[in-house]
Amino acid sequence: MSAQGPYSETWGVERFGEPCRECAFSFTLTTEQAIASVMAIPDSYEGLVGSADGSLTHPDLDWNVGAYVCHVADNLHVWAQWLAGAALYAEAGVPGYEERLLGDARFYTRVPVRGALWQLRQATRSWHEAVTVALPHEVVLAHASRGPQSVHDVVRSNAHDAFHHGWDISRILEYAAKTGTAGAAGTTGTADAAGTAGAAGTAGAAGTAGAAG
Repeated sequence: MSAQGPYSETWGVERFGEPCRECAFSFTLTTEQAIASVMAIPDSYEGLVGSADGSLTHPDLDWNVGAYVCHVADNLHVWAQWLAGAALYAEAGVPGYEERLLGDARFYTRVPVRGALWQLRQATRSWHEAVTVALPHEVVLAHASRGPQSVHDVVRSNAHDAFHHGWDISRILEYAAKTGTAGAAGTTGTADAAGTAGAAGTAGAAGTAGAAG
């Protein structure tokens, strides 16, 4: 579903299509399937990136490999924080965030990719803990720009974010292999390498500002 009303940001099917017109993620996944997809992301990303240089880029994308890994980790951390606050302390109002500004502040493009992958694994564990707490409470966040977001909406949206950016990374690696870019030694997988097929990230492979927040 998509929020209706005076909200400034569309999301889900309304924004990306069903399935996602770019990465083929399907928003029809059950909550359980979406959770499983997110939990598979650390291993999937490690296999996808392999020994590739985290600074590899694609001409159609704004971020490099390492930056996309950083973004997915931070996105899971942010949503985990919001879900836990709502479930444990009834703090349901959340502001959203500007992912490009966060990326700039954290110097995403300069973070070593192996460290980013480590952080992604930690973020996934925290996210799962927050989702586990939020589900029995049937948490509904009051998102400033998206409107009401149930824990089920959040889980599918987060799964899409992680899958979609795995697809972005695969595009970068495929481009590097095709052009003979130095350091393209990692696995050049497909979108499926980023998690359960149909479970991905924000549309706008360039990391559209606010798409994940």
